[in-house]
Amino acid sequence: MAEALISVLLKQLAEVTYQHVGQEVNLVLNAEKDVKEFEAKLKAISAVLEDAELRQVKEASVRNWLEELTEVSYKMDNVLDEWNTEILKQEVEKQEEHGGNTSLVTENKMKAVCFSIPSSCFCFGQISRANHRRDIARKIKSLNENLDVIAKQRETYNFRLSERTTSEQPEREKTSSFVDESIIVGREQQKEVLVSKLLNESSQEERRLLVIPIVGMGGMGKTTLAQLAYNDEKVKACFQIKIWVCVSNPFDEIKIAKAIIEGVENKKPDLDELEAVLQRMSKSIKGKKFLLILDDVWTEDQGKWEKLKLPLIQSGAHGSRILVTTRKQEVAVMMGATTHMIHLERLSEQNCLSIFNRMAFFNKDNDGVLEAIGEEIAKKCKGLPLAAKTMGSLMRYKKTRKEWQEVLNNKIWELEEVEQQVFQPLLLSYFDLAPAVKRCLLYCVIFPKDHLIYKDYLIELWMSQDYLYSKENTKKEIIGQRFFDNLAMRSFFQDFEKDCDGNIKMCKMHDIVHDFLQYLTQHECFTMEVKGGNNIIKPLGDKIRHLTLMLAPKGSLSCVSFFGYESDLRTLATFNSKFTIVNSTLISQLKHLRTLNLSGNSIEELPEEIGELVHLRFIDLSENYGLKKLPKAVCNLYNLQTLRLIRCGKLESLPQSMGKLINLKHLYVWGCFRLKYLPKGFGRLTNLRGIDMCPVGGGKDDAEAFKLGDLRILDQLQGDLCILIDGDVKVVAGEGEKASPLGNKQQLSKLNISFDREDEERRSAETLNFLRPHPNLEYLDIRRHNGRSAPNWIMSLNNLRFLRLDNWNECEVLPHLGRLPSLEGLTIWYMKGVKMVGVEFLGIEKETSSASSCITLFPKLKTLTFVLMLAWEEWKGVEEWKEEDSHITIMPYLYSLEFKHCPRLKTLPDFLRITPLQTLNINDSPNLARCCRKGRGKEWPKISHIPNIEITGRVEPEDAVELPERPSTSDSDDEGEGIVEAEDAV
Repeated sequence: MAEALISVLLKQLAEVTYQHVGQEVNLVLNAEKDVKEFEAKLKAISAVLEDAELRQVKEASVRNWLEELTEVSYKMDNVLDEWNTEILKQEVEKQEEHGGNTSLVTENKMKAVCFSIPSSCFCFGQISRANHRRDIARKIKSLNENLDVIAKQRETYNFRLSERTTSEQPEREKTSSFVDESIIVGREQQKEVLVSKLLNESSQEERRLLVIPIVGMGGMGKTTLAQLAYNDEKVKACFQIKIWVCVSNPFDEIKIAKAIIEGVENKKPDLDELEAVLQRMSKSIKGKKFLLILDDVWTEDQGKWEKLKLPLIQSGAHGSRILVTTRKQEVAVMMGATTHMIHLERLSEQNCLSIFNRMAFFNKDNDGVLEAIGEEIAKKCKGLPLAAKTMGSLMRYKKTRKEWQEVLNNKIWELEEVEQQVFQPLLLSYFDLAPAVKRCLLYCVIFPKDHLIYKDYLIELWMSQDYLYSKENTKKEIIGQRFFDNLAMRSFFQDFEKDCDGNIKMCKMHDIVHDFLQYLTQHECFTMEVKGGNNIIKPLGDKIRHLTLMLAPKGSLSCVSFFGYESDLRTLATFNSKFTIVNSTLISQLKHLRTLNLSGNSIEELPEEIGELVHLRFIDLSENYGLKKLPKAVCNLYNLQTLRLIRCGKLESLPQSMGKLINLKHLYVWGCFRLKYLPKGFGRLTNLRGIDMCPVGGGKDDAEAFKLGDLRILDQLQGDLCILIDGDVKVVAGEGEKASPLGNKQQLSKLNISFDREDEERRSAETLNFLRPHPNLEYLDIRRHNGRSAPNWIMSLNNLRFLRLDNWNECEVLPHLGRLPSLEGLTIWYMKGVKMVGVEFLGIEKETSSASSCITLFPKLKTLTFVLMLAWEEWKGVEEWKEEDSHITIMPYLYSLEFKHCPRLKTLPDFLRITPLQTLNINDSPNLARCCRKGRGKEWPKISHIPNIEITGRVEPEDAVELPERPSTSDSDDEGEGIVEAEDAV
């Protein structure tokens, strides 16, 4: 919607960019008056935007006015971005002339200095400079005149100044405790869980006043579930008092307290002061066991909540309950009630169909033909009960197959009943968002329905559109994380996939939410399916800013026409398409493009004209397997922040002038395994915060390649880093973090170091010791290391949580890892020289095993995995170890232990018997499987306490002879063939 885009755009332009224009551009262009007038008008208009954004939902004239304002604002944004880009270009060229000094003007510095650079630095030609400045001045003057007309039109609408009155907001439906249970489907299990929470008083906590939140998106059935519980016979018998209060917004403590009093005393209290009302409420419930329903709570104001909660806690009897329904998980967090929270999910397709049929075929026989169409209509509801009910009610009065088919073929947001009923609760959630967050939510419509959205990817897209603005020096990635969490907690996203720490990595968007966003953005965002062999599409209108192309067959990306004029398109994204050629004429029309996603196509080369798209911030060319190189012109994209080239399998090199991309923050080249080195100028990208794979040592000409030591310059790197070491690399003598290129990377959390297979033992050890990371590192993976021992810094990683050591050919003794204080997960993979694991693995010497001081080894280890340990025969514990009087504690938190392809292993350490192991997996390890047979294996007493034991693969018979050594195996995950389930698997 226009208002969300404008409100943030105006704020950003008025508060940041224009003040810099006034400082420099006006001085040289004599345009100071125009700029000041423009800024004043923007501020005046922004004061009425809150009212305008509410009224435009119902008033077409206001909506048109906002669209005109959007147009002018975007054009001014383009002008200023063009100016900033020119300054960037000149500064980069200046530094190139002076030998590529790394002190360049980056995006952060641009905010403060871009318009204060003296004109003497513009040395590309006086005529060119003068023409460019005159062009800027003309554009500013013209836009100022356009804005003047819009500002005058504002007066005709009598907008309110920065006040959003309750009467003008979308109407919030009042609720009550009454419910028709005959039409409720699919919530039986949730009702049972909720009733149990209301009645259960088995623990000390549950005997006190409990707050139980029901959280879910609008229309999911939160109020209905509360009504079902409220009217349950067991609940009625349990509570002396039951009160239902429809709260909505704003949260009024006095109003709620008076409603509670009225619910208890059956009369309205004649009181208005907060203290008097709370005292009366407290008295009315004194010593009584009550159930209070607070339906539709929005506030996150803890102060208001505490004023109401305190007298309820102090006055109610033990076992009292407060049941809260809300769309915002932040409400549950504010109330401190997340432990008992019920997150309401969508219904199954079958339950959704049942609701639809009950409404659509009410008091009439089902029609077989209509029933089949109805099944498809119900699928469009995607498990949202309100949508199923609304669509069913709509179809009740449609009697012919033609009428039903028309509804099925329509976009759901084009149906008036859906707009009025289903979208109404979503509008309430939408209007409750801050303008900047609204803008980010609306942009999500560029993804197809049911698309898996990666959180970091989405945040980078928001950055590319300049949606993540902050006055403070907060990184945009952090602001984007906050916005994402805000939307996730308000149920705009669903189907979350999380990492091992519980952080959201991926999500989806409910189809009804997607339809809702399409409804709000129908004039600016457009999605089209490209079908047929010629890829010809009708021309697009000049209002479209974000375009998504889907299902395009092989052919040229020339399917979009703009009648030859310059488009103001800001996003071009393709999904599930197979474009082979990017048309240079089309690219030339996309001068204002910020975001270009051509991932997953069959593109082999890009036209040089892509270098003319100076506004580009984001390019995704991932999974174009035939792409061998990028055009040199890419290096002219000085605003570029994100470049994604994941799994471009034939990509062999990057342009040598990559160092000119001084605003580049994220580079992704994972899976580009023909890429053996990065260009020399890469070290100038001091703004770089993320690179997923850094190949070094594979350059034919070392003078042109980025060196391992150059990583030290990139001190902003954070997150994950994979270093691929191919061939000879030079290291700098020295010790500690100062010598290491990684020692200054405080925000680097995950590190993968991988060598080529032909690396010499000495060189491998030297290189690994050189790569000493910062102690903040949490994840470490070292592969194909040819040294005999671990790097000398590994025991200094006090924050290391997960460690994988893989394919160390020369290693015969496992590293001393037992004293790593934070290690939670350890994987040892394909150590073909290791035959015995002893106390050195625990981190103690043999003589210390009898010492008197108390020590804990592997103090936080939870999961331990051994894979492809082909020569390993024995795992020893601590000699003379006795569990009853030992001063040594070993693996006190070990939860899971796994052995996979360890064919010779026959013994386990004694200390396993007192670990809190819950899971033991033995796979394709025949000798160990035999020794761990339930009740009769010699190792069984050490593992008999483990509740979940799984033994799969081959099991050697009791009289089996010694196995010959298994042939050398790669570091593949394959489990091999001929695996059968053991007869005595536990």
